[in-house]
Amino acid sequence: MSPAPTPSAPPLGGSRWNTLPADGAALTARDLLTATEPLLQGVIDAGGLTGADRPVLEAQIRATLALGTRETSLPLAVGPDSASAVRELGAQAETIGRELASWSAAALERLLTDPVPLPAGPLVVRSHCYGHLLTAPAAGLLLRGPRGGPVAMQLYNEWLHQVVLLRDALLPFTNWQDVPLLTTPTGLRHTEPARDAFLTELLVRQIRHPSIVAFARHAVTGTGGPAGYGFEAGGGTALPAVLDRPPLTAPRHLLTWRSSPAADEPVTYVAEEQDYYAAPRTLVEDLPPAAPAPGPLTARTVTGLPVDGTRTARIEVTGEGATVRVDLGQALRGHRYAHRPAPAAGDAHPGTGSRATAVWSALSAPGLVWTRTGETTLDAAGQNDLVALALLGRLYPENVTLRPVGGSAARGAGAGAGPGRLVVLTDPPRAL
Repeated sequence: MSPAPTPSAPPLGGSRWNTLPADGAALTARDLLTATEPLLQGVIDAGGLTGADRPVLEAQIRATLALGTRETSLPLAVGPDSASAVRELGAQAETIGRELASWSAAALERLLTDPVPLPAGPLVVRSHCYGHLLTAPAAGLLLRGPRGGPVAMQLYNEWLHQVVLLRDALLPFTNWQDVPLLTTPTGLRHTEPARDAFLTELLVRQIRHPSIVAFARHAVTGTGGPAGYGFEAGGGTALPAVLDRPPLTAPRHLLTWRSSPAADEPVTYVAEEQDYYAAPRTLVEDLPPAAPAPGPLTARTVTGLPVDGTRTARIEVTGEGATVRVDLGQALRGHRYAHRPAPAAGDAHPGTGSRATAVWSALSAPGLVWTRTGETTLDAAGQNDLVALALLGRLYPENVTLRPVGGSAARGAGAGAGPGRLVVLTDPPRAL
């Protein structure tokens, strides 16, 4: 007996603007934007649009995705005094928004001459108002003009909303074009509750790193989970960008998607110490100042086994047979909290009364290293970036300054009011 034929996907048209399976599919940004093209085609067909109308819709999507416009879909004010998370996410919004607007403009130009076939008939999609403001020309074209009306307006509103959801879902990721987003027959609407929580925290308070991770996880997997600093899902992991960038210049809050074989079920990466205030501490003054590192240091990350949907990871630092282990969660926390003061001319050396402690002494110390008085310098220049990150995980994350060799040792704004300071020296930024 021959096998039964596999049923083909229902054709586009009517209320169906995509052929995605009920349980969804993992689509990258470009693929997802392509999947929304039938909505844009429906707008063209319903409004009888021509090439003369293209600049109006192009200006609309650029205004919607930009920051600081009347029509912006993300009223995020970004300035030099903004929190670092706001600056990083704001820069992401601008970069991603410009690219998505360019892709959309190219798609619109193509669809005007090479339409998407809609064999099941013209699209008629109900799309509730989401408060996206239209430019005056777009409102005249789609809503109030003789060629506009409810059908064209709702199709465009749905398309515009899906593009906004796409931009926002990609904000946590440095390599946003590579991220596989869960996309269902309703597009990215499944992200709306998580997106609302994410944007509310971003816009009204200082957003926390676990909140960024939680939203990123929902965009990729469609599920929530324990609070953590990263996650893995089928096909890859999402962990802070600093894991493959120099700590001095890496983003503090953004994630990088790394494709790799991973668990079928999502797993959240969590820190070993949820409350680092309670962790044991060692005074830097009690460490041997001249203990050398045991030869060149190497480092690697090692992950633990998953337990109840979570796992921990460590950085192992090794030199001539001696190995120390630092919790990766604490290292990433230390990187987020470390101050990076702006350079100050003529101040390239540690201040008066400063002392130096060897990196290996700090890495080998029990608990978290801290100081009560003065300033202590730990020179990690010439070491692997992962070694420098491990060092940040061994220091109590208060009044820790990260700066390049030869850079300013001056206390930067917001560097804390405590009596002591730990200064970690790293290699200067590399020229691109």
